[in-house]
Amino acid sequence: MASINLIEAFQEFKDAENIDRPTMMKVVEDVFKTLLRKKYVSDENFDVIVNAEQGDLEIFRRRMIVEDGEVEDPLAEIAYSEAIKIEPDFEVGEELIESVDLFDFGRRAILAAKQTLASRIGDLKKNLLVQQYEGRLGEMINAEVYQVWRKEVLLLDDEGNELILPKSEQIPQDFFKKGENTRAVISRVDVKNNTPVIILSRTSPVFLEKLMEMEVPEIAEGLITIKKIVREPGERAKVAVESYDDRIDPVGACVGMKGSRIHGIVRELKNENIDVINFTTNTQLLIQRSLTPAKISYMELDNEKKRAEVFLQADQVSLAIGRRGVNIKLACDLTGYNIDVYRENEETEEFDIDLVEFSDEIDMWIIDELKRVGCDTARSVLSLTPEELERRTDLEKETIQEIRRILQEEFEKE
Repeated sequence: MASINLIEAFQEFKDAENIDRPTMMKVVEDVFKTLLRKKYVSDENFDVIVNAEQGDLEIFRRRMIVEDGEVEDPLAEIAYSEAIKIEPDFEVGEELIESVDLFDFGRRAILAAKQTLASRIGDLKKNLLVQQYEGRLGEMINAEVYQVWRKEVLLLDDEGNELILPKSEQIPQDFFKKGENTRAVISRVDVKNNTPVIILSRTSPVFLEKLMEMEVPEIAEGLITIKKIVREPGERAKVAVESYDDRIDPVGACVGMKGSRIHGIVRELKNENIDVINFTTNTQLLIQRSLTPAKISYMELDNEKKRAEVFLQADQVSLAIGRRGVNIKLACDLTGYNIDVYRENEETEEFDIDLVEFSDEIDMWIIDELKRVGCDTARSVLSLTPEELERRTDLEKETIQEIRRILQEEFEKE
C-alpha cells in the first residue's frame, strides 16, 4: 500500500526524541481518523496501523457479511454478493477486513492530513520544550551565542533550541561575540504567538548563587547555605552565608585562600564587587556587617518601623553609602531595614565619596597616586586646582582633567 510520502512527517517525530511512542501513535491515529470521519461520517469500523520506522501507515475497514438485502448499516455491514467479489471464500456471518487505499480520499484530503499532522507535531514539540525548561528554572546553562542584537542576544543550547538573553538581563559590562559560549541561568519561559521563548538571565541573584555553588564545594555539599543575595549587576553584590558546621568559617570558605574562589566569580560578573558576610539573627550585627566595608560607631534601631539610624566617623560615611548609594541600598535590601547614615558629631558635614568607589572608571594606580598626596576622597581631589594637582603628582594635565570630570559628574547626579 502507498505510504503517501509520510516519511518526512514521521521524521519530525524521530527528531523530537522526547515525544514518546504512544503519544506519536495517538496523534497520527487522530489525524487520520478525522480524515475517515469526513469521508465515511464515522470511524468506528476502521483501524489505523502506524509504522513509524518505515514512515507509512495502513487503514483497515471492518464489516460483517450479511445476506443480500439485509444490509441495515452500510458502514458496519456488507452484502454477501459484494463480499465474494473481494474474496470468493467468504461466508455470511464472517467479518470482512479490507485495506483502504489512502488515495481514495483524494489528493487534497491527503495533503490536508499531512499539514495537520505536521502542525500537531509542531505543537507537541513546543509543549515539550515548555515543559522541559519550566522544569529547569533557576538552572545554570552554558549556551552558544548565535546572534547579537541591540536589545537581546540569541543563544543556542546543545539541542539547538533558541534561548533569549534580553538587554535587561545582561550585566552592563557584558560583551558578546557570535560563536562564543556564555553562562546564564534559566529565568522564565514565555509563550508569544503560540511559540515558547526561553528567557535567560545574568543579572538574577540566582546566577550568582549558582556560580558560588560551582566554586565553593561546601555550598554544593550543603555545609554552607546562602541565606540571601542582593545585587546591583556589574557594580556590587552582598551575599549572606551561614555554616552548619562550627568548624567551617563560611566567609573564608567562600572567598578562598587569597581570594582564589571569589576571583573567578568576580571575573564572570565583570568585576562586580562581592561582599560575603556571615549571616546572623542579631539584627544590629547583621546591619553592621551589611554596610561593609564601612566601620560603624553605633546605631539606633526601631524594630517596629524597621528603621536603623547608623552613626559613623566622617571618613567611613562615603564607604557606607557607596557610589550612587549602591552600598546602602543593598544593605537595606539584605536586612529589610531602612538605614539612615549620619556622621558622628558632624551631621551637617558635606557628603563625600571614597576614591576607591571610582575604580571602574579610574585606574587604581592613579587612585594610589592621588592617595599618596593625601587625596582619599572625591571632594579632597576637587578642592585642589588642576595646577596644584599637576604640581604635586606625577599625573599629566589631560589625565587630571578627565579625573575631575568624572568626579564632578558624580556629585551632579546627587
